Amino acid sequence: MNITAGFNMTVTRSLILCGLLLFSPWVYATETEAKETALLGETLQSLADFLKLQASMQEDIAATREALQSAETDSEKEALTGQLEKLQADLRTTRLNFEKIAAGTNLGNLRTLEQQTFNFQEEILSLIEPVVKELKNMTSDVRKKSELREAIARYSEKLPVADNAIRSLSDLIDRTENEAVRARLLDLVREWEQQRSFIKSELQAAQLQLDKLESAETSFTESSSSYLKGFFQKRGRYLLGALLVVVAILVISRLFYKAMTRLIPDYREEHRSFRIRLLDLFHRILTVLLVIAGPMVVFYVVEDWVLFSISLLVLIGLAWTLRQTLPRYWKQMQLFLNIGSVREGERILLDGLPWKIREINFFSTLENPLARLVQRVPLDDLVDLKSRPLARDEPWFPCKKEDWIIMADGTRGKVIGISQELVTLVQRGGAQRTYTMGDFLGGSPLNLAPNFRIKEVFGITYDLQAQSTKEIPALLEAHVAKRLEEEGYGDKLLNLRVEFAQANTSSLDIVVIADFRGELGDLYNRLRRAIQRWCVEAATHHDWEIPFQQITLHHAGES
Repeated sequence: MNITAGFNMTVTRSLILCGLLLFSPWVYATETEAKETALLGETLQSLADFLKLQASMQEDIAATREALQSAETDSEKEALTGQLEKLQADLRTTRLNFEKIAAGTNLGNLRTLEQQTFNFQEEILSLIEPVVKELKNMTSDVRKKSELREAIARYSEKLPVADNAIRSLSDLIDRTENEAVRARLLDLVREWEQQRSFIKSELQAAQLQLDKLESAETSFTESSSSYLKGFFQKRGRYLLGALLVVVAILVISRLFYKAMTRLIPDYREEHRSFRIRLLDLFHRILTVLLVIAGPMVVFYVVEDWVLFSISLLVLIGLAWTLRQTLPRYWKQMQLFLNIGSVREGERILLDGLPWKIREINFFSTLENPLARLVQRVPLDDLVDLKSRPLARDEPWFPCKKEDWIIMADGTRGKVIGISQELVTLVQRGGAQRTYTMGDFLGGSPLNLAPNFRIKEVFGITYDLQAQSTKEIPALLEAHVAKRLEEEGYGDKLLNLRVEFAQANTSSLDIVVIADFRGELGDLYNRLRRAIQRWCVEAATHHDWEIPFQQITLHHAGES
């Protein structure tokens, strides 16, 4: 029994649910129809009120005209004429409101003919008018609702003023016993009642228009998506066509460029002639112009003036930008044609380094032959620079990789890395020191790679003064030369001289001058120490006395 009851209850609920699902659209439609019926009733009632108001205004106009005909003084005629003009203006307004409420617009908009006059500024602005209209169309409903709300607020403020005036006049009429005053007050009451009716009609018209707009209103998301969908459905194929035209222009331009490089031999040369450069520049400019004009031609052919106007605005923006930068672009074109202040094959100073201009193009190629540096720079970076012809055997860089150098701070090392920003040295023992390019060049590096000279001073006492100028230098030179050969440095020795240097305060100084090949640059300090050692050996062998103070100072310098 319980099972049967449960089953019956389930079936009942299912039937109720199905009934709700079946009848819910009908209920919704019924509610919508009820709202529309109520709005229609309000509209018809307003139209009836307008007709009554128009009839009353027509009666007032007729009475005013009769009074104007019977008026005797100029002041009365002037006052009645102004009143008549106001009544006629109010009557025209009520008729327009009647048309607006009934038809949603008025026939005057269809009948008005504008006189066409030529105006250059207006003709220019008319080119972008479709874009403005499209934007106005997007916001028309919003702007219309805003205007209607302002009108409703304005008339809502005026209506109580008219009511108060009518009440005050009515109180005065009830209390006065003067018939002349009563008659004038009654005229004023009729005028204020007529004005109130006019304000009320304007308020009703604005309210009805706002209700119609709000009843047909959709959400912002829906309206935006609907507009965008309609925009791209209508203009998507035009945009796609414009894109295909641009792609086709670029492909054809590329094929034409390859054909020129293949068919014109001078096109592939490292330093191209002015004629070839002019042809290349013309090809590039023509490509840019076609890429800009191609989509505009497509929009013109399909008569889509909105997209055409947008393209025109973009073109105007580009033209305005070019107006400001045209002198600089002109200089760039001169450089591209190799007739400017910077030319191919010449020398230029950039970022503190000398560069050889290997190629001038929209991205120019610069190189430093000795440092083996290459960089690409935009053509615009060369506009404010000047190049000069190359001089024979002029320096490009203080050293190259694998060279041994001595910096002004005393650092000695082999160059293992050169870039535009940094130079890295490795010292004996493996320690590395890195300089910025500016610090490296400012450190005046001494390059030992070509050849180098060592000058070592050796002192003897004044007891050997007679032998110091000739005999001792000759003996010392022979000893040093012998030791160089014995230790395997003889084939790298370019020159050896031993000379009297000077008469010092406590010694007679003899200088040893030795020139070596750059291959021994890594042994620079070792050779200096060896020469000092050989000098001491010679002094010991020949019994030359070395001043005590000189040795003391020498050892202090070595430490």
